[in-house]
Amino acid sequence: MDAAAVVTKPHAVCIPFPLQSHIKAMLKFAKLLHYRGFHITFVNSKFNHKRFLKSWGPNSLGGLPDFQFKAIPDGLPDSDADATQDGILLFDSVRKQNFLAPFRELLMKLNGDAISTSTNPPVTCIVSDGFMSPFTITAAEEIEVPLVLFYTIAACSFMGIIQLRALVEKGLAPLEDDICLTNGYLEKVIDWIPGMKDIRLKDLPTPLRTSDPDDIIFNFSMESTDSSHKASAVVLHTFDALEPDVLGALSSMLPLVYPVGPLQLHLNQIPEHPLNIG
Repeated sequence: MDAAAVVTKPHAVCIPFPLQSHIKAMLKFAKLLHYRGFHITFVNSKFNHKRFLKSWGPNSLGGLPDFQFKAIPDGLPDSDADATQDGILLFDSVRKQNFLAPFRELLMKLNGDAISTSTNPPVTCIVSDGFMSPFTITAAEEIEVPLVLFYTIAACSFMGIIQLRALVEKGLAPLEDDICLTNGYLEKVIDWIPGMKDIRLKDLPTPLRTSDPDDIIFNFSMESTDSSHKASAVVLHTFDALEPDVLGALSSMLPLVYPVGPLQLHLNQIPEHPLNIG
């Protein structure tokens, strides 16, 4: 590829949350961005990078100069390579900022390579899984590029999670006791969530269902969505006709909100991507 063309391409660094469903969704989104002319750096954890190579073959990730794969450590001890990692341990590792230093180092190397070798353009944006935002917001601010938060969930789920802080302030969460799970308490109607009429507590995402104020998933979910207003844009895996009211409400709360689903349908409408994985 011509060096001048490389330098002028927008360069998106895509980093999914390191669980399979999040990786698959981010990979689909990255393929669409690549089709639209982006240079892509796809960042997996080392654990998942090894699983990619084992599943797809040792040469599966190196075929495209403008769609590259990189790996960073996840801060967890070695575990069974054939088993899915414990999600709670991953949440905790993100909360503890274990990803920040290696991700920062990778971004510096990518920008350094752009200057010294012209093999890739400088990083122009970070596309982060929304649940990686505790550290990707910091990284984007440090290198002064826009941050796009991609939540691989529907708009209703996202709206429910960003209301956790308000539920805490109103004394509705965490639950007073585990008996609240079975005594009808969750039937309580919540009538103040924008775009979601007649929603009951039990209709809200599962992180709500804890009586422990220190619950890792509950606090991680709150912290990860608290920062969504700091992003340049929020992308959701949904579409306008499915959730118009909630998307309208979110658009009035956040700088930019883009529904991009269904991702597989979009991929089916473009030529087959040369990267035949995922």
